Amino acid sequence: MPLEGTQKSKKHIPEGVWTKCDNCEQIIYNKELEENFKICPKCAGYFRLSSGERIVQLLDPKSFKELGDDILPNDSLRFADIQTYKSRILNSQKKTGLKDACIAGEGAIEDHPVVLAILDFEFMGGSMGSVVGEKVTLAIELALKRRIPLLVVSASGGARMQESILSLMQMAKTSAALAKLHEAGVPFISLLTDPTTGGVTASFAMLGDIIIAEPRALIAFAGPRVIEQTIRQQLPEGFQLSEFLLEHGIIDAIVERSQLHSYISQLLAYFEK
Repeated sequence: MPLEGTQKSKKHIPEGVWTKCDNCEQIIYNKELEENFKICPKCAGYFRLSSGERIVQLLDPKSFKELGDDILPNDSLRFADIQTYKSRILNSQKKTGLKDACIAGEGAIEDHPVVLAILDFEFMGGSMGSVVGEKVTLAIELALKRRIPLLVVSASGGARMQESILSLMQMAKTSAALAKLHEAGVPFISLLTDPTTGGVTASFAMLGDIIIAEPRALIAFAGPRVIEQTIRQQLPEGFQLSEFLLEHGIIDAIVERSQLHSYISQLLAYFEK
């Protein structure tokens, strides 16, 4: 039975003040974590950022204008597993305050205009359904119309199974739109964060003119366990992490989170020449 004094002290510890790092299991003061770009000060492990936090980190203050905020998910197939798709959507909307797993819009990075789409892993694992595909496509089309660079930040478990073929169609839809952007010579920067997997990796995430990633981000189509079971071989250490992909020429650069704002600004400045 806990001591009375111990019980009393626990009651006086406010919630949301401390966070445990999954990597090193150390307890971190939340304010310190936020000031350090949500990077663990003990082990340098990366916490995931929400789409709102990405906007604050990457864009100039008050420069963001949202695109397609009236687009809502629809349970066209009336899908149900252990719960209905409709209830999953409502739960995720309540949890995150988002309408779906993607926020799109336009803004500026050090006064350089940019169109962007950001996937949020907190909303059903950042899965790509019809809304995500539509918002990414709208961002591509706006970049094409305005002839300003496109930035897409990926964080996703892949296609949204609850939308079946409708989700898979988004791979072709976004890829076709990017082909038009490429033909017009409008630059596309793809930023891969942990994790970027499945149909998102197999479509727009890997079609960037420049592909950059955060350190130790999982970037894959199928997961390591699935591949090992299929080929019956042990995979190399660090397989599918961003460092492995950079070494094998699949991505162009790994950029520390604290440097992303200035790094992307330099890319945008180069494209303006």
